[in-house]
Formats: sequence, C-alpha cells, structure tokens
Amino acid sequence: MTAQVSGQLDGLDGRHVPVVVVGGGQAGLSMSWHLVRAGVEHVVLERGTACHDWADRRWDAFTLVTPNWQCQLPGYAYDGGDPDGFMTRDQVVAWLSRYPATFGAPLHEGVAVTALREAPGGGFALTTTAGALTADQVVVATGGYHQPVLPAVSQRLPDDVVQLHSAAYRSPEALPPGAVLVVGSGQSGAQIAEDLHLAGREVHLALGSAPRVARRYRGRDCVAWLHDMGVYDVGIEAHAGGLSKRESTNHYVTGRGGGRDIDLRAFARDGLHLHGRLERVSPAHGSAVLRFARTTAASLDAADAVAESIKDDIDRWIARQGIDAPLEARYAPVWRPPAPEDEDVDLDLHAAGVASVVWAVGFRADFRWVQVGVFDGTGAPTHRRGVTAVPGLHFLGLPWLHTWGSGRFAGVARDAEHLAEHVVRRAAPSRAA
Repeated sequence: MTAQVSGQLDGLDGRHVPVVVVGGGQAGLSMSWHLVRAGVEHVVLERGTACHDWADRRWDAFTLVTPNWQCQLPGYAYDGGDPDGFMTRDQVVAWLSRYPATFGAPLHEGVAVTALREAPGGGFALTTTAGALTADQVVVATGGYHQPVLPAVSQRLPDDVVQLHSAAYRSPEALPPGAVLVVGSGQSGAQIAEDLHLAGREVHLALGSAPRVARRYRGRDCVAWLHDMGVYDVGIEAHAGGLSKRESTNHYVTGRGGGRDIDLRAFARDGLHLHGRLERVSPAHGSAVLRFARTTAASLDAADAVAESIKDDIDRWIARQGIDAPLEARYAPVWRPPAPEDEDVDLDLHAAGVASVVWAVGFRADFRWVQVGVFDGTGAPTHRRGVTAVPGLHFLGLPWLHTWGSGRFAGVARDAEHLAEHVVRRAAPSRAA
C-alpha cells in the first residue's frame, strides 16, 4: 500500500471530511491506522513531514532511552535486529517514515492548520494553509512540546555568548570553541552534557530536580522490569497527585553505547562542573555573573534516591514472583560535592571561558489555534483519556494523556486504540464504503 501524501490543495479547500487528524507523527498515524481499518473517511494534516520532529529537534548523537521492543505502533512493530538496543535518531526517522505506506494513510504533508473552530451548524471548521474545510470530528495529535522555552534571564547574557535551546543543539562541533554551560538536568540536558563531556569539551551543568533511573538492574533493563510490573499500565488518576503527575520530569538515562546509566557524579569526578539551580544572572563588566543555589548535593541525592527506590520496587516484584534473578550491589556515589556552605555559587561566564549556553528547560504547549473552549487556566486541554467535553473534539499523543508512556512509542498505540473506539462510534453513520 502507498500513503496518499500531498502538500497541495488536492481538493481539501471547501471539502467536508468526517474526521480530520491534525498531526502526522506517531500519534496521528496511529489514529489513522485504526480509521483506515474501520473504513472511516478521514485525512491526516501534517505541517511538516511525517517524522520532521524526530529529524529536526534531536541532536546528531541522539538515541532512544527506551528499548526498541517498546516501539509498537498499530500494525507496525520494530522489526530490526536489535530489539534490546536503542535506535538512533536517523534509525527512528527511517523506521517511522515507512509507516504511512504500510496502510495507505491519507496523509497530506506540508499542510498546517492555523485555526480550528466549532462550526455554526455543528462539527468543526478548519483553516489551513491548503484552504478551508469542515469536519464532524477532529483529533488533535500534535503532541505537547511546541514552543522551546528560553527563560527571561537569557536576555541578560552577553551578546558574544551563543545561546540555543536544546531543540536546536546538534553536536559539540557546531558550538564555538570554549566551555559550555548546560542549564537543566532532565533527559535532554543530561544527555547533551554527556555528549559534550565525551567530546572533551569543558562543561558546566546547572542541576534541576530531575530524577534518574539505572539502565540495568539484576540482569535486565529496568524498563523491562517496569513493563512486567505493570508500571506503564497505571492510569494517571491512580497516581498520587492525580493530574499533577503531568508536570513530572522524566528520569534521565541514556541508550547511547548500547545503553547505560548517566552518572553525573562520575562526570564531575572526571572534570565536569556541577552547579545547583540557576537563580539569577547579573551583567558585569561586559560579562555576566550567574548565581546558583546551594542545591548541588540535594539534587544529586534526590536523583539517586529515586533510582534506588525503583530498585526497591524491582526487588519486591522479584520476591513476590519468585523470579531467579542475580543479586546486584547497590550504587555507591563515586563523587560528592562540597558541603552547601562551601559551594562556589558564582560563575563569571567570561572568566570561566563559557562561550555558549544550552537551555534545556523544556517546552511550552501552544494550542492557540484551537479556538474551542476545552482548556484550563494554564492553556492545557481538559479531557478524559483524550475525549473532551466538546463532542467530536479529541486529543492524542499528549504526555500523560493516560499513562507514563502516552506521549511516547511505549503507550501511544493503546491510547490510539481507546480513542479510535470513540471516534469510530461517532462516525459510524458516515463511514466510507
């Protein structure tokens, strides 16, 4: 089968389509697979290409942090020769690019939706770069990471210091000579700091509150243990804190080199400079002095505590199930920072030779084009497993839409199947023959 890919008008302008899927990444394509299978007429509108986000917003040495066997889209599983390995950026792009053609996705690439409104007579009106169309139902599958965040203090850095968001980072060689400051220790920040450190660059890393997880424990990848334990099956409502779980930071670990821990203490032992949370930036004599909180030790200890608590959970699971798994010594810190009162909390960028700053402080969702009243006071869509209070408007591919894996390959297939049942049921009278 071949995907129906187009960036032209191709009859979209003025057309009515029973279902419009906005977004042609893994979430939108997963929904399309179910709709094709159910015979529901629809189109998938993608402003770029089906995998542009993977190609355009990941660095050269990027790898998945979850094993390849978790890459399970509807009707399309990872079929390479290394299921326990971790695909590189280019391998993910190649794998995902083949997906639309496997089921004849009605995919229109290069078509951006600029406005979505409720239509006066019912359904929805969409304004796109390929014209206007209407739909009975819309599935918004654009993810939740739209606008890279640059904090206000970035404006106080000297003009000669190169600044970029983690989404724009590509490689150590693409940055100017000199030391690099990475702000943020989530998945991207920790992995970019590792990338720079392994390349021999002098690196400063401002730590946040991100937890970490061991890559392997007691003979298996921790992801495999957590999968068997059902951790990825727990809905958000069942978690302590409920919907606030959506604000959680993911654990840092890496798939690089076949997969391993990211041990920031080991990096510090080998010369990487760790700092606490960035508090303020003060311009000074053509440079800037950055002040960090005295939180380095607390951040490292908290991240280690999470990693060890996950091992505790795995130990209990192994004992309950009577599994014969090898014992393993627990992590012992290989480096400790100075006591908080002895921390050097100031960093003069020019004096330290810092020529570039990578801001790894996250993204902001931007649903301003969805002009329908389904958002809370923070601009996040309100929904239950992707179903909103406005009949026919759905969301898919959001972080923690239902479970930990909802925004990733690990859980998007299940979310798509659940949501497709709602879409197909509403579309039943207008199914394509």
